[in-house]
Amino acid sequence: MIRLDGVHVRHKARSGGVFRRDAVHALTDATLEVRRGEIVGLVGESGCGKSTLARVLTGLQKPTEGEVRFHGRDLWEMSSARRRDDFGSAVGVVFQDPSTALNPRLTVRQILRDPLDVHRRGTREQREARVEELLDLVGLPGHTLEALPGQLSGGQRQRVAIARALALEPELIVADEPTSALDVSVRAQVLNLLVDLRDRLGLGMVFISHDIQTVRYLADRIAVLYLGRIVEEGRAADVAGTPRHPYTEALLSATPSLLETTERIVLTGPVPSATNPPPGCPFSTRCWKADDACATAFPAETSAAGEHRWHCVHPQPVTSPSVSPAGDTTSVPSARSTA
Repeated sequence: MIRLDGVHVRHKARSGGVFRRDAVHALTDATLEVRRGEIVGLVGESGCGKSTLARVLTGLQKPTEGEVRFHGRDLWEMSSARRRDDFGSAVGVVFQDPSTALNPRLTVRQILRDPLDVHRRGTREQREARVEELLDLVGLPGHTLEALPGQLSGGQRQRVAIARALALEPELIVADEPTSALDVSVRAQVLNLLVDLRDRLGLGMVFISHDIQTVRYLADRIAVLYLGRIVEEGRAADVAGTPRHPYTEALLSATPSLLETTERIVLTGPVPSATNPPPGCPFSTRCWKADDACATAFPAETSAAGEHRWHCVHPQPVTSPSVSPAGDTTSVPSARSTA
């Protein structure tokens, strides 16, 4: 449905002096595809490039290099009118904080009608019917239509935001940490709603989060980002079950799971600068396996059965020692710092 090929995004930085501007490498050589009806999870620390990748996917950010193809057509070779009409209506976005994503002065009815009015979908009566249909789709009662966002709970506001993203019947939904501003008790309801909508409507979805355990539950495939690079990608069961890149293993160890016992991996060493990234693996400054080969050049892609791919000179063994089934007392190698 949509594919990124060798995408680079570089921003001009204020540093670098009067005659030279440094460049922030927000994304480097990112290749990713999203198919209809599947959920792709993007995980990584803050500042790793997840939101930049989402902006590229939604057409809000033009890549410095590389291609973005929508149904085989180069997105940035389309005219602006065609990009707005064809692509703009095919992509919906759910933002992180529903309290700031919704106009506090508009009622829910006006919020849901807005995209229909902008794209001139149907008659007035058809738009009103679509608004009521959207409200029912996300499980909100009819009286919610006359409420302002400030009169709703956080979970209700996020449901309204999801309904707005679905207004134009998009093929792709990009959800940028849609549950991080919600209470724990509400998060599962919103996640289950997204999964249910995917099944009912056949949506493609990109779900962004720093919590790999949440993404593991929700996604069909996972892409792990570090300092603007996709360091590991594959089916969720493969990436979360048998992580090959050390950074993926460290992410899994940082989030507790009820299904597995995990020994925490504490990363030491400096975090590289995005304006001056290292020539080799960007994780080499914090990796317990790094050697001279890791610091020389970014590792080539290695793949296993299926779609599991990673970039690492010293990948983790197939049976990861740091994430073992409950009750297993497998020890963690002493070469890394653990706590």
